[in-house]
Amino acid sequence: MNLFDLTGKKAVLTGAASGLGLAMAEGLHEAGAAIGLIDVAADTLDVAARLGSSGAPACGVIGDLSDPEKLETAFHEAVEKLGGLDILVNNVGITRRSPTEEHALADWELVLRLNMTTTFLMSKLAAQVMLKQGHGKIINIGSLYSFTGGPNQLGYTASKGAVRQMTMAMSNEWAGRGINVNAIAPGYIATPLNAVMRADPEWHRRVMDRVPIGRYGTPDDLKGTVIFLASSAADYISGITLPVDGGFLGR
Repeated sequence: MNLFDLTGKKAVLTGAASGLGLAMAEGLHEAGAAIGLIDVAADTLDVAARLGSSGAPACGVIGDLSDPEKLETAFHEAVEKLGGLDILVNNVGITRRSPTEEHALADWELVLRLNMTTTFLMSKLAAQVMLKQGHGKIINIGSLYSFTGGPNQLGYTASKGAVRQMTMAMSNEWAGRGINVNAIAPGYIATPLNAVMRADPEWHRRVMDRVPIGRYGTPDDLKGTVIFLASSAADYISGITLPVDGGFLGR
């Protein structure tokens, strides 16, 4: 079990004040890592305080990651509060749904900026720290749409395909210099954001027909995967995008 022990490690996660990001932050914290949450949400500091009330330290930074200057400021503040950086989880992301012929340019640009450009900028900043110390783990968050074409979500699909490609490119540059770069591709995870779709019987049937495990995932289903990729158990793994999808892609 020592392979999965993150005691003494310092992890920064973006978009982690709620949802999948918060579940992954909790998982890393439960494995012993000190946690820095960067999120635009007003309750980010309160969430961090709750996490840090037991176990390893936790801190929060409120920052708008769609703005490159504010992103850089938030990154350095989180690393300074933690006293270092061993793990980065690029979780922040959004989607905008519409048929492609109606997809607004503003929506396209916002989705790519938050899902793709933020992953690039945060990884660049993290690598500057990690390359100096000779080790680090960068974990990007992709999607099933990193592998498939998502209808009515062109910007999201393009950005998550890019996350998979960036993961491989970063690994090719940095794996030999001590930084493992991997990605997680969550499947259909039950969250408030997709509650309306899950309540649609036809949508539910189509999804369940493709998920051999026979249920939606929960945010907690990502905990083990993020701990694994952040730990020494995954030291010889780099450049992959690992689906956590109940078997969806194997159907």
